[in-house]
Amino acid sequence: MTAGAHDYTPDEIMTVTAARQLPNGAVCFVGIGLPSAACNLARMTHAPDLVLIYESGAVGTRPTVLPLSIGDGELADTATAVVPLPEIFAHYLQRGRVNFGFLGAAQIDRYANLNSTVIGDYAHPRVRLPGAGGAPEIATFAGEVLIIMKQTPRSFVPRLDFRTSCGYLTGSGARAATGSPGLGPRAVITDFGVLRPDPDTEELTLSALYPGITVEAARAATGWPLKIAARLETLPAPSPEELRVLRALEASTREAQARPVRITLPAAGARAPN
Repeated sequence: MTAGAHDYTPDEIMTVTAARQLPNGAVCFVGIGLPSAACNLARMTHAPDLVLIYESGAVGTRPTVLPLSIGDGELADTATAVVPLPEIFAHYLQRGRVNFGFLGAAQIDRYANLNSTVIGDYAHPRVRLPGAGGAPEIATFAGEVLIIMKQTPRSFVPRLDFRTSCGYLTGSGARAATGSPGLGPRAVITDFGVLRPDPDTEELTLSALYPGITVEAARAATGWPLKIAARLETLPAPSPEELRVLRALEASTREAQARPVRITLPAAGARAPN
């Protein structure tokens, strides 16, 4: 799928499809990057009362540009409240007040377990990644987990190099047996379509494709023998309004990030205020 064949890019239909998973009024714990883009698109279109929480403690934030990190000032400036990090986890997430956790990762396996720690051997990694952050807790305690990531054999792997966050462990009820309160990953949104857990085995199964994408292409982008749902859905393309809002958000983000940061230093010899 290319922009030349459609009026949208793979990243755009992936972000739009992810945004559509979020109902109005839900409370969502958001990761940076594609999860943030999808959640803010949902808030700016069909879910104006979506409550976004970022790991920095920003609650009910309504950014006008996409944040560079959880510490971006835009999140605090537009938040209903900024809460200390321990309270975010203890009183929101672990109390069951978060409906959705929205995550990305570097690797995922067939049971939706995630790796965001290292590529290669843990003691001598080829690549050291950002690490767990709050993802293990979000994956455990959020009512449902949504995952968004690009689908390639390097990212959709038969065995993780390191398990950072639990999906369904080894499947067939293994997660529930640990007592994890959340339902776990209910959808994995990729640039090919959507994968959902099989109701019995909990193995990720291709349930929907984007227009113009084939089953063969999705299987070729997966590092294990990908199972296909008996009734395979074709997802609708992004609407003109969804594309307009997403592109405006991305344009304003690029503009904001291109502005130079100006710092005014006190004149030489000036005394600092008491």
